[in-house]
Amino acid sequence: MSPLARTVILLTLSNVFMTFAWYGHLRTLSAKPWWIAALVSWGIALFEYLLQVPANRIGHEVMSVGQLKIIQEVVTLSVFVPFAWLFLKEPPRLDYLWAALCLCGAVYFVFRGSPA
Repeated sequence: MSPLARTVILLTLSNVFMTFAWYGHLRTLSAKPWWIAALVSWGIALFEYLLQVPANRIGHEVMSVGQLKIIQEVVTLSVFVPFAWLFLKEPPRLDYLWAALCLCGAVYFVFRGSPA
């Protein structure tokens, strides 16, 4: 498997944990004090970092830091939109499409020309 594919897979898994850590408590722990939500989120975030750190190391072998960051943002939006819709029960918004189109432009600009 290519380093780019491994990076995207690890970043996607990392973002699933990150999204639950950052936003999952809004639905599941809303009745608990904020500090309990913070402790639970930190526990979930540990798994995020266990995937994100190797993803960035693998990705940096074949991409610049800027390219890696843009890939991260694309993955983040790709995970967040279904999460907000399916888990948090928020309706999809047209603004997500516009944000995705802006990210497509970012991908184009950061990856055009010579490789990292």
